[in-house]
Amino acid sequence: MNVYDFDGTIYEGDSSIDFYMYCLKKHPKILKALPTQMKGFLLYRFHKINKTRLKEYYFSFLRALEKPELDVEKFWDENRNKIKSWYLKQKNPLDVIISASPEFLLRPILNIIGIYHLIASDVDIHTGKFRSDNCHDEIKPVYFNQRYPDEHIDNFYSDSLSDEPMARLADAAWLIRHDQIKKWSIT
Repeated sequence: MNVYDFDGTIYEGDSSIDFYMYCLKKHPKILKALPTQMKGFLLYRFHKINKTRLKEYYFSFLRALEKPELDVEKFWDENRNKIKSWYLKQKNPLDVIISASPEFLLRPILNIIGIYHLIASDVDIHTGKFRSDNCHDEIKPVYFNQRYPDEHIDNFYSDSLSDEPMARLADAAWLIRHDQIKKWSIT
């Protein structure tokens, strides 16, 4: 089994930021969430809240969207070309994508490209509230083992050293820098 991080790994950029920027262009009214987002950033910066709570503040802009599912669909119409070509050449329907990005944001594009195994942050598309912990760093292996307790990871791909806990589960780990893939030596 091959397991991949999403943002920066098989997607060029950060899909959550790109989706926010897309929504800002289409719905400038989401700027009314900016004070809430700034409050969340400051609380996080001063260690008053964790990353999951920070991201709830960030995704508070979703409350201003009338049809967020439609916005996600249109976002991918414009951004599907950001799925990296190296990944499209080697993808396998059995691949697992594991990401801190919201499941509601990633599920549509993965269905389009033919990947059906996704572990991502469970976020309410209408409120931005998290239904569980943000799927990042040391939480990723926990979620992976819950979903696939008897599975073996042959290869793990990520652009981030913070994914070392996942890399340790794999026979081989690979660091991605744009379209360059290099062996990740875990010590």
